[in-house]
Amino acid sequence: MTEPQLTAPHDTTAPAMDPQRQQLYFGLIEQLMHCPNGEEPEVLDAHADLLDPGLVQTMTQVAAYFAHHDNPDGAKFLVHVARELAKELGLYPVVPTSEEA
Repeated sequence: MTEPQLTAPHDTTAPAMDPQRQQLYFGLIEQLMHCPNGEEPEVLDAHADLLDPGLVQTMTQVAAYFAHHDNPDGAKFLVHVARELAKELGLYPVVPTSEEA
């Protein structure tokens, strides 16, 4: 099964995003989807200038697209990466476990 070419989802509720930057996000997402397992941190590190809330948002949108277009593994992968990135960026609340409290 071939993956669809990534294009901007049609979401009129999201704030406008710079189209050039969004294309860079899509390119990075494609690299992540095709890199060997375990090399995702290196791919992200190589594109540190793109690691921001916009990338997390774009990953989430692409994951939703994949989930609705018969690519549940791709969706799960992107949600995982987006969640980890959001944690690193301080965008995702970290709830201490009872052992840490």
